[in-house]
Amino acid sequence: MNFISDMEPINTGVGAGVGVVFGIIALIYWVASIAAYWKTFTKAGYPGWLAIIPIVNLFVLVKVAGLSAWFGLLFFVPIANIVMAIIVALRNGRAFGHGGAFSFFLLFLLSPIGYFVTGFSSDTYPKPV
Repeated sequence: MNFISDMEPINTGVGAGVGVVFGIIALIYWVASIAAYWKTFTKAGYPGWLAIIPIVNLFVLVKVAGLSAWFGLLFFVPIANIVMAIIVALRNGRAFGHGGAFSFFLLFLLSPIGYFVTGFSSDTYPKPV
C-alpha cells in the first residue's frame, strides 16, 4: 500500500476547491471594480458602460485624471505602468477633492474601495487640476 497514491484524490480535491474559491473572489473583485468605475465614470461625464470593457476602462480612467488618452499606452510599458498608475491615482484623487494619502492608499493600492468612495459619495468632479 502506497501512502502517496492514497492521498492523491484528496490533494486533487483540495486543489480544485482552492481554485474555485479564488475564482469566486476574483469574480467579486471584478464586479466590484466595474460598479465602482461605472459610478466614477458617470460622475466625470463619461458613459458608465465603458467600465465593462477591460482596456477601454483604463484609457477612460486616464481621461478622468485629466491626461490625454495617449498616456494610457504607458500602462503597457513594464516599469512605466507602475509610475503611471500612481500618477493617475493621485490626479484622480485631486480631481475629486482628496489628498495624496487617500489617492495612494485607496485609489492605487485598494482601487475598488477608493473608486467606490469617489463614485458613490458626494464628491464633485469639476475638472482635474
